[in-house]
Amino acid sequence: MELATKQNYWLFSASVDLSVFLGSAVISLLLLAVGWQLGILNDESPDWTWISAVLLIDVAHVWSTSFRVYFDMGEFRRRMWLYTLVPVFGYAVGVALYSESALTFWRVLAIIAVFHFVRQQYGWVNLYRAKLKEKSKLTWWIDALAIYLATVYPLAFWMTSLPRNFEWFVENDFFNLPAIVEQILFPIYVLALTTYFAKSIYLYFKNGFFNLGKDIIVATTAVCWYVGIVWLNSDYAFTVTNVIIHGVPYFALIYFYARQRRESAGKFYKSVSSHWIVFLATLWALAYVEEIFWHRGVWHERDYLFGSNWNTGDWKTYLVPLLAVPQLTHYVLDGFIWKRKNNENFRLIS
Repeated sequence: MELATKQNYWLFSASVDLSVFLGSAVISLLLLAVGWQLGILNDESPDWTWISAVLLIDVAHVWSTSFRVYFDMGEFRRRMWLYTLVPVFGYAVGVALYSESALTFWRVLAIIAVFHFVRQQYGWVNLYRAKLKEKSKLTWWIDALAIYLATVYPLAFWMTSLPRNFEWFVENDFFNLPAIVEQILFPIYVLALTTYFAKSIYLYFKNGFFNLGKDIIVATTAVCWYVGIVWLNSDYAFTVTNVIIHGVPYFALIYFYARQRRESAGKFYKSVSSHWIVFLATLWALAYVEEIFWHRGVWHERDYLFGSNWNTGDWKTYLVPLLAVPQLTHYVLDGFIWKRKNNENFRLIS
């Protein structure tokens, strides 16, 4: 393995990597302590948590795909058919599923969302491997099994312990698995994580070096997913441990990509990516507008924040899949837009 130099050790920089990967996990765990002190650790997420975690991070990070695709006209024209057909086809399928039943629609969307969340953590691990030029097949298997088991085992526990006091989207959007699934996966989970960190320690003593960023990803994923899903059983705990470590690093990824694209992009792109505050404010505005439609037309909650309810009636069959198009597009396109072989101009990793 070619050792990394001090200059190329991190994906973005030491301060940014530690802030968005380690810092987001620390904030998640600190919020658990805050919830315990406030007596809400085992309750539903209070509105301040929903606003800060769901609205300003989870929903907003979905819209950040726009900076990678739809705000960047050069990129959009490069693969116009892909970027057009994904939302159009996704909406058509969504209407068909919702026509069968609302629960069918939400279950399919939950499966796609879970796959996206799991794959994103694996993607960070692979980015750190590429950054530090790790080529070994053996270490790839160890890394892949560790990060996948860090996410898949808690999900298996969840689906073999239903009902839980939280859900992904709506009640019953997960289906039951036999208890034996969790019983088989648990020793594999322990072995995978033990092997991973034993490997890291061995390489440190052998080469005097370890891939700290990758180790942080694996460790924080394992801790946050286990604590938020397995150890604790509340909507509040699940929200703060799941959303923050997923959305915050993605903001950083998109923002640094946007900075690279600014010089060759149009005026609008340059203006909305001119500063990280403008970048976030743009995403927050888009997220707020989306949630106006969700809460007025579907959920009928938080009137104080989004206004009075609309009587959408039978139109929900068409409205709900339409409102889900941004997140479905984000989930699907994320599997295309970061692959180097399909994106010759993508140079995050050099």
